[in-house]
Amino acid sequence: MVSLQWYVWLSLTLFMVGVFGFLTRRNIIMMFLSIEIMLNAVNLSLVSFSHFLNDLRGNIIVFFVITVAAAEAAIGLAILIALFRNRASANVDELKEMKG
Repeated sequence: MVSLQWYVWLSLTLFMVGVFGFLTRRNIIMMFLSIEIMLNAVNLSLVSFSHFLNDLRGNIIVFFVITVAAAEAAIGLAILIALFRNRASANVDELKEMKG
């Protein structure tokens, strides 16, 4: 059986990959993918702690996180499509409408 420590390290690695991707990429689609990787890393840690503690609350929280991630992806992609139609670019540096 795999210990809890392996799952935590895997989750930490996935989260760091997501943070690195979010901070280094300037493409909105890649930034959304990086956010999804970070959310899945949190889900992995919640499910692993839930399994090892024999508690169902972690699995319930993961269900809600997945729901929020799906809504975030749908709204984010809708905004991206609207911006892409106006500017024909998915680069964050070229989009100045979002600055307040």
